[in-house]
Amino acid sequence: MAPPEAVIFDLGKVLVDFDYSIAAHRIAARARMTAPDIQASIDHSPLLFRFETGRMSREEFFAEVRSTTGFDGTLQEFTESFADIFTPIEPMVRLHSELRRAGIPTFIFSNTNELAVGHIRSRFPFFGDFDGYILSYEHGSMKPDDALYDVVEATTGRRGASLLYFDDRLENVKTASGRGWRAVHHISPDESRKAAQQAGLLK
Repeated sequence: MAPPEAVIFDLGKVLVDFDYSIAAHRIAARARMTAPDIQASIDHSPLLFRFETGRMSREEFFAEVRSTTGFDGTLQEFTESFADIFTPIEPMVRLHSELRRAGIPTFIFSNTNELAVGHIRSRFPFFGDFDGYILSYEHGSMKPDDALYDVVEATTGRRGASLLYFDDRLENVKTASGRGWRAVHHISPDESRKAAQQAGLLK
């Protein structure tokens, strides 16, 4: 089988780690709710789903969080508290860099929101070195919805085994596999590097 023609990376827990408890504690310092309750109201919540599918603006998201939690800061202060929760996963950033040097087109495919993306883009230079970005909030859909995978195929101009895909969530990997992609359940940087090597992209 020929090597893949493009590599697709999930963002959270693949290229960057994140911890919503950091945001929750910062917000709680200026709110009437406890940090655990704030985290529960944001992380994997219907509110975050609406934000990450583009059904509400950052101003609307902020207004709802402020109403729910009693946060008394500005939108800018909230943005800094909410978005500054990421750290690069350096071995995966290096893997991406090696693929780029080898001339392999790469893309980011992520369930995310504009506050997170704005922060990552401004803080982590590697984020600017991809051929394209398929971000849930820009398309009104989230993985593992097939509609978002359609966008990936249209954006990359490729489908099936010509795509190698890394994601930490098994349900997202299963949808990709069902479309014939070479989908890798990302467990560790070492395992994902081996998958890239086995696919014929790296020595």
